[in-house]
Amino acid sequence: AFFSLSSGSGIRGFTPFRFSVEPVDTLAVRGLPAVLNCSAASNALVRVEWKKDGTFLNLVADDRKRQLADGSLLISTVVHSKHNKPDEGVYQCVATIDNLGTISSRTARLTVAGLPRFLSQPEGVSVRMGGTEMLSCEVTEELVPFTRWERDGRPVELDGRVIQLPSGALVISNASQSDAGLYRCTIDGLGPAKSTEEAELQVSADSGVEEKLETLQGPAAVAKVVGESVLLPCVMKGYPVPVIRWTRERFAVIGGGSLQIVNLTEEDAGIYACQTDSDNMTSEIQAELTVHVPPRFLTRPSNTYAQESMDIIFECDVTGSPPLTVKWMKDGDTVIPSDYFRIVKQHNLQVLGLVKSDEGFYQCLAENEAGNVQASAQLIILDLAERNGPTPSAPRDVVASLVSTRFIKLTWRLPAEPHGENISYSVFYSLEGTNRERVENTSGPGEMQVTIQNLAPDTKYTFRVVASNANGPGESSTPLTVATQLEVQVPGPAPNLQVVSVSTASVTLSWERPSTGNGEIQTYRLFYSEKGQDSEQDMEVTGLSYTMTGLKKFTEYSFRVVAYNKHGPGVSTEDVVVRTLSDVPSAPPQNLTLEVLNSTSIMVRWQPPPPGTLNGELTGYKLRYRKGLRRADAIEISTTQLFQLIDGLEKGKVYTVRVSASTVNGTGPTTEWIAAETFENDLDESQVPGVPSSLHVRPLVNRIVVSWTPPENQDILVRGYKIGYGIGSPHAHTVTLDYKQRFYSIDDLDPSSHYVITLKAFNNMGEGIPIYNSATTRPQSDPIDPDIDFYELFNNPYTPAPDPTPMLPPVGVQATVLSQDTVKVSWADNSLAKNQKITDSRYYTIRWKTNIPANTKYKMANTTSLFHTVTALKPNTLYEFSVMVTKSRRSSTWSMTAHGTTFESVPSSAPKDVTVISKEGSPRIININWQPPTEANGKITGYIIYYSTDVNAEVHDWVVEPVVGNRLTHQIQGLTLDTTYYFKIQARNSKGMGPMSDAVQFRTPKGKASTLFRLAWLQVKPGHPTLPEHGIGSNMDKPGITGSQENHILVIVVIVSVGVFTIIAVVVGAVLCTRRSNSHQKKKRAACKSSTGSHKYKSSSKDLKPPDLWIHHERLELKPMDKSPDPNPVMTETPIPRTAPDPAAEPSHQRRGLEGEESVSTLAGRRGVRPKVMMPFDSQPSQPTAHPCGADDTEEHTQHTSESPFRFLCMCVESVRSQPPAPEPPVAPSQPSTTAELQKTEVLIKEEEPPSINPPTAHVRPTHPLKSFAVPAITVSAHNPPTYETALPSTPLLAQPVPGVKMASIGTLNRVRAPMAVTVPSAPDQSETSKMLEVVSTYETDELSEEMAHLEGLMKDLNAITTG
Repeated sequence: AFFSLSSGSGIRGFTPFRFSVEPVDTLAVRGLPAVLNCSAASNALVRVEWKKDGTFLNLVADDRKRQLADGSLLISTVVHSKHNKPDEGVYQCVATIDNLGTISSRTARLTVAGLPRFLSQPEGVSVRMGGTEMLSCEVTEELVPFTRWERDGRPVELDGRVIQLPSGALVISNASQSDAGLYRCTIDGLGPAKSTEEAELQVSADSGVEEKLETLQGPAAVAKVVGESVLLPCVMKGYPVPVIRWTRERFAVIGGGSLQIVNLTEEDAGIYACQTDSDNMTSEIQAELTVHVPPRFLTRPSNTYAQESMDIIFECDVTGSPPLTVKWMKDGDTVIPSDYFRIVKQHNLQVLGLVKSDEGFYQCLAENEAGNVQASAQLIILDLAERNGPTPSAPRDVVASLVSTRFIKLTWRLPAEPHGENISYSVFYSLEGTNRERVENTSGPGEMQVTIQNLAPDTKYTFRVVASNANGPGESSTPLTVATQLEVQVPGPAPNLQVVSVSTASVTLSWERPSTGNGEIQTYRLFYSEKGQDSEQDMEVTGLSYTMTGLKKFTEYSFRVVAYNKHGPGVSTEDVVVRTLSDVPSAPPQNLTLEVLNSTSIMVRWQPPPPGTLNGELTGYKLRYRKGLRRADAIEISTTQLFQLIDGLEKGKVYTVRVSASTVNGTGPTTEWIAAETFENDLDESQVPGVPSSLHVRPLVNRIVVSWTPPENQDILVRGYKIGYGIGSPHAHTVTLDYKQRFYSIDDLDPSSHYVITLKAFNNMGEGIPIYNSATTRPQSDPIDPDIDFYELFNNPYTPAPDPTPMLPPVGVQATVLSQDTVKVSWADNSLAKNQKITDSRYYTIRWKTNIPANTKYKMANTTSLFHTVTALKPNTLYEFSVMVTKSRRSSTWSMTAHGTTFESVPSSAPKDVTVISKEGSPRIININWQPPTEANGKITGYIIYYSTDVNAEVHDWVVEPVVGNRLTHQIQGLTLDTTYYFKIQARNSKGMGPMSDAVQFRTPKGKASTLFRLAWLQVKPGHPTLPEHGIGSNMDKPGITGSQENHILVIVVIVSVGVFTIIAVVVGAVLCTRRSNSHQKKKRAACKSSTGSHKYKSSSKDLKPPDLWIHHERLELKPMDKSPDPNPVMTETPIPRTAPDPAAEPSHQRRGLEGEESVSTLAGRRGVRPKVMMPFDSQPSQPTAHPCGADDTEEHTQHTSESPFRFLCMCVESVRSQPPAPEPPVAPSQPSTTAELQKTEVLIKEEEPPSINPPTAHVRPTHPLKSFAVPAITVSAHNPPTYETALPSTPLLAQPVPGVKMASIGTLNRVRAPMAVTVPSAPDQSETSKMLEVVSTYETDELSEEMAHLEGLMKDLNAITTG
């Protein structure tokens, strides 16, 4: 849209240019049109455009949006869905006058109401006559304005009795029969009307039965804008009908208790409390009303004329709440602060060194949660006017007479042709490389020097000087370029430091980057201190703003900011003092006491809330009192004093009183109700009081401390006491004291003087009979008078005398511990009636202390009940408590002491003095030491040590080491060398874990390369379990410890090394062992081979399996592998003839499966040694089998492990105890041919690696008739597969010699082998064994060669297996 403008004449004037209409926040309806109004007023042609979310709209390409003639934006059909919301957003109108400038309107948010739907349905309810009830209509917030209620199909008329809450709910108060009916909530105005289900409201007659007080809807925190209205709901039901009061009652209460405030002001903000008293319950609900104030201009920017090189300031003073954010725009673009555009004095814009391009419209835009406003001003750069007459020539000899880091002083001489007097000068200067000049004028005519301030160090500037006379400026001097000096510069002060209180406990600080500084700002340090505190705290901040929380309420703090660069801290800002916002008191008044003065009045006294809990300026106290102990209407009194006289009371009645403190924000919590009973009759004042019952004096050097007890007749009223004293006469001086006073210090006396003292009580009838005493002050040479503790003096008089009628002290004092910081003290008073009802003005004083430290002073509290809850105690601490009673003018002695130890609490501090040291000679082991936490709050039951290589890791990623008990040192093993670890410690007690200590850093030392290799035969086959992911012996299974790929290289080295060492070991072993054979044993070996051949003949080739060879690095053991599925490792004997048929046909009970390898690891774990890993070399997939030696072998193995990992030992044979033989008789044990039919056993490889590795297998021929027993393996029938269980070998059983037939089984990997019955003779007697050993050296050469050839072939097979 365009508007015409008629141009003026003469000097170019300012062009009127403003928005007559600006867009406002709009709630649109889906499917209906929406309009955002905007109109710009000017006398020039104006072009209007629209932005949405900061981007210009392309109205040509959008057929739903078009611009009206006045500039408004019309959306013909609003589109809105769950996933497509193209029309919602923030809109802004932008008006432009070509070749002049641009202004932007305030922003407006377009919100689209959602689909009309109800979140819940109203339910039928019943209400008594005169009662209150509420029907809910739960919809989303934006739909509430479109809801209305109907009763029996007709709209419900709203008034002061029937109201609709901001939530949409309908409240009916003072119900009558006309309110009964069917109600429903309807959403109208969003297309077709949508209604809820009907809910019936029934109105019943008043039955007179009490009904429990129930809160249907209470007030909640709400924020509104000044000028709006608000409804604070307070809907309660019960019988009798509850009476609802508000702490601020100057507003209208409608709907039976809801508070309506119209035309809100800032003063309306604060805490509102809805209070309800009924016969059986009292309720109070508080809510905070926040009133926002939209931004409002106090000073708007004004149109400005200026000339080039000048500095100007646009003012913009704006106010509002919450705090505002202000930004500047020039011709529609945001002004970014720089060296020439600065924000000064909070919101003002300063432009330095004007150039022609700075002309245009400048706008100040202010925004907060309540809205946004804008104001604009035009800047016109004037050309220099031409004047007639000569002007001065250029100034001469312009020099920089003084050059510093931040300023330069220029001097010059008079122009050669000044053409007049009163010559003034202007110095134009600019940063080298820029065309923006600034100007500095001399202070007076004729002055030929100027100092240019606020320059940057180590920067080149260009200067020129122009002289002016009455005809105008003359010629310019030749430009002079000067560089400021270099300085090792720290940052200057951060400009524009602002501190704003945002809540009762937090402030927001913001500042700008220092304009001076050599080098990049690295960080900022924020210093702050509480007013009145000497200590200053600081914290590091990286940005240009920070919100500090956790401050005290309504407390003044001082803040300053220091910038840091690579050179160190810069110049501090000036201190900025701000006070946090006030709040309602967070604690009630203290020490509320009631003193019954007479039969119709009670004096109430109290102390202010504890320091730090008032949270604002105290505006007064509210005292409420009522008659009786039951709920009743209370009378409220406001006062600013710490006492209040309540008079006009009834005689002999109990009254209860409570007090609360108030600030401008509202009323804080109240004290408990305290009861007191007025006297049945008043004290007698028809006569003067009697003589005081005692008078005690304590003379010091310059004073005498006097204490006394009241007259014996307590029925006569005493209003006060008078003390007279003097040297030789008591009438020289007189002091009048309160009736409650029991001691007094007479000061400013002369030393070594005799004083006579008199004391008398008085009332309105006159003075009573005096009591006399005298004392002589001490001489001047005595020490200075000590400070007197009057409380101790009063309770322990200098010359004690018993009270004629003393009060009995409380009895049965009990201290009941309630929590870690709370103890309830209760007692009984024998001077009361049996029902322990307090009917007079007595009160009780409780004192308590702890003996740690020993000089702890007593703390005290007063109460008028028979119990008191002491709070703010220390956890796990023993306290002692005692009580005394005071009635009128008499007090008892302290009661017996009760003790109580507060409960434990979790430690509130971390262990301290954590140190980590490396164990000497063991670089992988460290010792960590610490001290217990300062605040253990209980018995420490243990510690948790966390350690990790990453200090920033999550807590659950740290390695945990528990320490049981109260030990203060622990050893951690298995750490990685040359690695940095971080350690934290946490203490625990019976209540839980305390905080962690700060991380302690420790780097393990560098270690030496290990020279010991642990070797293992390994072959990974298809279908076999592979190596652990991180290799053998890896520490990767330990959380928090990183493994290395070096383990994979070690495995390769191990495999190659094993091949070489095994060949050498087997050859040497063969030579040693073969010499032990003799010719007689050769024949038996031949018979053994024959027997083996017959067995092979009886079974198919596929059923035969070679015996397993088990190789141990330290010794070869040939042992029978007895496997049994039974828990006991005893095998069943199954004798089979040499020509026995296939054992697969035997009954299933005669076949036994094989044990798993778990038996090895389990037994090894019990014996405390590493398990033997069996590696049977076989070309077929096999089942892992293991059988350890006896206990003696294990010990022997442990000893030899430290000697040499490749030492061969003699082989042992372990026999297996068998059950009785089967019916077929065994072969006689005396047959020599059966010697070679002993079982062939397996050679075990004992390896110090985890037993989970599945090793390969191989086959070896026997080398000794007593150590090798060839037994072929027969495949088990597929019809009866054996069952496998883990059974631990029993060493005692295996060690016993067993005669008869024995069962042998040979284990394989991943394949089942059936056990085969073999006839085994009994062991030969001693003589026969000796004969066999005597011929050990008779082995023939050809047989030895045959054996060596056989071994050589075996080694080739082994080598092929390992290399493959």
